[in-house]
Amino acid sequence: MTTNLSLADEKQRLRKEALARRKAMPEVVRIEKSLALADHVSDLPIPEGAVVAGFWPIRDEIDPRPLLDRLRQNGHTLCLPVVADPYLIFRKLDRGCAMEDAGFGTMAPGPDAEELRPDVLLMPLAGFDRQGNRIGYGKGHYDTAISSLEKSGPLLCIGLAFALQEVELVSAEGHDKPLAGILTEDGYRSFC
Repeated sequence: MTTNLSLADEKQRLRKEALARRKAMPEVVRIEKSLALADHVSDLPIPEGAVVAGFWPIRDEIDPRPLLDRLRQNGHTLCLPVVADPYLIFRKLDRGCAMEDAGFGTMAPGPDAEELRPDVLLMPLAGFDRQGNRIGYGKGHYDTAISSLEKSGPLLCIGLAFALQEVELVSAEGHDKPLAGILTEDGYRSFC
């Protein structure tokens, strides 16, 4: 029988391996693969007029900003997460708005920006498997935000990552919510 400690250890091992592969990518390759996300915007199952939460990339994450710009051009309202207690909040992202530190090394619109409830979460992650299970960064920010947001209506969760972040199998814990799909530079893959 697998214990919670061994599940956590296994996730940590997979996280470390996937992040090492990501970090080893040359910067120009990361940029090119990030730009490729926008080429697949029409493949995303995002309802017309949905409020979409993206993220500001940190370290060597895939950069969703070109994709977010295409979603904005397609009429979607955008927002970015801010680390808050007890869970993430999401502030409206308008072109030219002032950005500030949003916690965890990321940026977001300041407190004057309107707080929104997203219909879609485009989420960063460390790793994912073929069943739509994800490995985050281990802080639980998205887990608690998803739990809270699902209480007020439907929520579509889509991971954004490089294809090389795929792992064989993520042992999901009770609080883990599977992704509806994953978007990599290779295109969109649905798990529903």
